[in-house]
Amino acid sequence: MEVGNQIKKHRTQNGWSQEVLAEKAFVSRQTVSNWENGKSYPDIHSLVLLGNIFNISLDELIKGDVEVMKNEINNNEVKEFNAWSWVLTGLMIIMVLSCVPLFKAGIFGIVIWAAICAVTLAVCVKVEKLKKQHNIQTYKEISAFMAGKPLDEIEADRKKYTTFQKVMFGVVSGIIGIAVSAGIMFLLK
Repeated sequence: MEVGNQIKKHRTQNGWSQEVLAEKAFVSRQTVSNWENGKSYPDIHSLVLLGNIFNISLDELIKGDVEVMKNEINNNEVKEFNAWSWVLTGLMIIMVLSCVPLFKAGIFGIVIWAAICAVTLAVCVKVEKLKKQHNIQTYKEISAFMAGKPLDEIEADRKKYTTFQKVMFGVVSGIIGIAVSAGIMFLLK
């Protein structure tokens, strides 16, 4: 990605160290280093702030990256991410629906259910790594911003669900899943 080179170029043109830029951008020096080395990509707020700090347009800061981002959003990595997301969904359904029947089967059933949970957790970690590795969320936000969507709207989309709401969604899903499992067990008796 070109943005790392652009950040480094404008930082050195201003005679700033990574620490100085980090202070101006309200991030750590390590974050600036990661941006410059291509290990991570700045989020939309950081990009706007960097444009202001360097007194350049967002277009100039990310020139060349917009097409790469569009390709990244639509290419095979995203297909892989989506495939793993479907695997995760299937495993979660299996985990919930098999809970009661496997628990009724005794210790062997509990061991099988624990193995299903472990695999589900591993796939969940894989999905999150893919999401971060390919900067999917950041690229979508930048594309939306470049298409004219206001920064406030993008921020609202990102904060659509709080951590509490996500946890509650998980708890309610679990309760519904257990109720469905119990209903299946009742029907099978």
